[in-house]
Amino acid sequence: MNQEEKNKAIDLAISQIDKHFGKGTLMKLGDSQDVAVDSIQTGSPSLNAALGVGGIPKGRVTEIYGAESSGKSTLTYHIMASAQRSNGTAAYIDAEHALDPSYAGRCGVDIENLLITQPDTAEQALEICEYLVKSSAVDVVVIDSVAAMVPKAELEGDMGDTHVGLQARLMSQALRKLTSSISKSNTAVVFINQVREKVGVFWGSPETTPGGRALKFYSSVRIDLRRIESIKQGTDIIGNRVRARVVKNKVAAPFKTAEFDIMFNEG
Repeated sequence: MNQEEKNKAIDLAISQIDKHFGKGTLMKLGDSQDVAVDSIQTGSPSLNAALGVGGIPKGRVTEIYGAESSGKSTLTYHIMASAQRSNGTAAYIDAEHALDPSYAGRCGVDIENLLITQPDTAEQALEICEYLVKSSAVDVVVIDSVAAMVPKAELEGDMGDTHVGLQARLMSQALRKLTSSISKSNTAVVFINQVREKVGVFWGSPETTPGGRALKFYSSVRIDLRRIESIKQGTDIIGNRVRARVVKNKVAAPFKTAEFDIMFNEG
């Protein structure tokens, strides 16, 4: 098979895969033409560019994860504010019970019209998400966070009880049900996640994210946020410089990075 025949065979395979699994499933990394999808801006022009479609994609699942104080909640506040500025509706599922309304307002969120719930269990959080998505009236749903979603069985048990894989099974079941509805309703669903360290890892990255593997598989976009340096005014630290790495992207080329500043009390 000569090179021309190989190229034709590759193009045919790509077209068949796109037809079967959806456009953008397989692409050449150097392709500059991105898949035409609706998006919601993130508030950072550099991150919008890195994502390839101008923001987080609608009708898809996005996971934003990172260490503590890396800007995860701040980024989602700006995403919700962008949706609201476009006459959209934003919903915030606050499993961490940590929403700061005044700070969210300074990030541009219209607090008066923000839909918010503080669920007691993981099942409740995911069912509320499903109802919101199926309504087709909400533009973005943010779940903060996967690590804070406690399964009902764990909540009703005693301290020290083991519930191996319970949260992972719950996430897997929920995402199987949600993915189709998210696509049909064109809702952007954003899961915030934390990072954990695996014990006994001697090669490769020891970091992992809670909630099992399902979220990694079902997410069209995964963004890894890292605080890389402090911003100082004299001797006072007034903000952080954050690096966002798009570690997975099914709507454009992945592995792009962006850097932006997050100022304390301003966003």
